[in-house]
Amino acid sequence: MIPFSPPYIDEDIIEEVVATLRSGWITTGAKAKALENATVDFCGAKQALAVNSGTSASMLAMHWFGITKGDEVIVPAYTYCATALAVMHLGATPVMVDVEEDFTIDPQKINEAITVKTKAVIAVDYGGWPCDYDAIYSVIKNEANKKNFHAATDAQNKLGRILLLADAAHSLGAVYKTRHSGAVADISVFSFHAVKNITTGEGGMICLNMPAPFNNNEVCNTLRLWSLNGQTKDAVAKSKTGKWKYDIVYAGFKMNMPDVLAAIGLVQVRKYSSFILPHRKRICDYYNKFFSSFEWAICPFFENEDRCSSYHLYPLRIKNISEEQRDEIIQNISKQNVAVNVHFIPMPMFTVFKDAGYDINNYPVSYDLYKNEISLPVYPQLTCEDCSKVAEAVKEAVHSVINNER
Repeated sequence: MIPFSPPYIDEDIIEEVVATLRSGWITTGAKAKALENATVDFCGAKQALAVNSGTSASMLAMHWFGITKGDEVIVPAYTYCATALAVMHLGATPVMVDVEEDFTIDPQKINEAITVKTKAVIAVDYGGWPCDYDAIYSVIKNEANKKNFHAATDAQNKLGRILLLADAAHSLGAVYKTRHSGAVADISVFSFHAVKNITTGEGGMICLNMPAPFNNNEVCNTLRLWSLNGQTKDAVAKSKTGKWKYDIVYAGFKMNMPDVLAAIGLVQVRKYSSFILPHRKRICDYYNKFFSSFEWAICPFFENEDRCSSYHLYPLRIKNISEEQRDEIIQNISKQNVAVNVHFIPMPMFTVFKDAGYDINNYPVSYDLYKNEISLPVYPQLTCEDCSKVAEAVKEAVHSVINNER
């Protein structure tokens, strides 16, 4: 059986985790801070804060910006549900727009969706492929949209425009016009969930690149305070002899990342450029070479003159098939002991969003992408033999369904 996306765990990671356990300190401390520093060094962000999930990262960042009930946040319809749920948890309204053929949010649709209630745009780097950030910035920074921006908090007044938040859950290691993911948008959030390129089991990271006159160190300190229930001392400071006393100065959240989880990610970050990322590229290159010879295959984007992917997903599309045919192909692949997936079911197709009035018919590109997409396994442990087995299983399954329909 070839699984879809097992985590990469080697002996170095196990030793780091065991050392953390034996240290007697497993909650947020030196390892979480080291992971923050390593992320800053890798992607070039100005500051970073480790938290307990990518969803928490989005919520905390938007809460800091003052997004609340009555506000609107523009999101792509084609993304994982957490992108919109983070908005809803703050009481705001996610305004869904369609995507382009490369799965990323359509800048023109963003412009059409902006109202006086719009406070932020969440751009999702689908599968590790960066959005067109310059095009998005040109929309939110144009004079008409800036003039219509209604600031309600100090942070909003200081920025003077719509916030650009990158949902970079998939894209650690991706590059947009020489800048690494994490250092492009005003704020970027990574996910370190078990299936991501780098994992901490569960976890996330907020990367700050707020423009002047913001002080990113001060913003990060505020976020850190708010991620620990608004407590003026973290666990390390409180543990010092005689230093138990603290204050609660803000009604914050419990979103911190513990050291025992940060230890996993810390080792993976050290190996990311030299081992993990090159192997993911190797696998995606193999699939592209294999499937490019078939007329029915639409191979994904991984690199052009402006962008380079993080190779998180291999989203293969099959031309001229229906959703039902795609599902049949997946069933045939599974019979050959190969696990594949679909990324994603567009949000308007879920009950929670349908009940809120969203209609998939309003997002034709999203549905067209979804109905024939199949995500193939991509992780360092896959051998060339494994890749061959996956590719052959997909080919046979597709041919079986296509030929039966003719």
